[in-house]
Amino acid sequence: MTLRLEKEGKIARLLIDRPAKRNAFTQDMWELFPDLLADAMADSAIRILMVHASTRDSAFCAGADIGEFGTGSSDPVWRARNQAAIGKVQHDLAQAPKPTMAVIDGDCIGGGCGIALACDLRIAGPAARFGITPAKLGLVYPLHDTKLLVDAVGPSQAKRILFTGQILPAEEALRIGLITLLADNPYGEAMAMAETMASVSSHSQRMSKRVIQRILEGQADDDAESEALFNAAFDSDDFKEGVSAFLEKRKPEF
Repeated sequence: MTLRLEKEGKIARLLIDRPAKRNAFTQDMWELFPDLLADAMADSAIRILMVHASTRDSAFCAGADIGEFGTGSSDPVWRARNQAAIGKVQHDLAQAPKPTMAVIDGDCIGGGCGIALACDLRIAGPAARFGITPAKLGLVYPLHDTKLLVDAVGPSQAKRILFTGQILPAEEALRIGLITLLADNPYGEAMAMAETMASVSSHSQRMSKRVIQRILEGQADDDAESEALFNAAFDSDDFKEGVSAFLEKRKPEF
């Protein structure tokens, strides 16, 4: 199977498993991805989702399968189906209620970079390379995906990436904010971070994610919804456990 979901304790891994094709996505893979994502989000035991290649030291994802895309793109019906499937992956991943992180230790190009950008965090190794290359194919990057890029690196760097189609090394990606962390062992770093995240309040994480999303969508001041999120936290089980643990000088069990 080219995509699969594995669960271990509080952490789920969505694995991209097509190494012979540098983990390039086919239509079937785009259509399967949301189901695996929904499985992880619906499982109450899962706190964090990691997205990465099934084989370490390999491409994260080289983008869409150009052979399939080149053949199908001349068919308006196939093209509409393909655009809808890719759009659903990007929207569902960006709006996922639980924290998500991409772990990248090789090429992360085109649609693969879009998947990484839709995750909350991106942790990369020194061999990782990044590029969004529609200019090399005469295509236009979708607005939603472009917004994710602009949110990460700002409009000027987003223009540079899209206008040139250049492939950026990991150090440059870190400098401009395309990735969150650069580590010699990105999988170890990601696992350590995931374990830390899984040890604190999931309610706080989910609500913080909602607030940040509101800000990215243009919200600048509190309104009834954001105030309700703030006030509801005081009635949550996580708040009660956090206070009790503090008073009892023990580690909270969220």
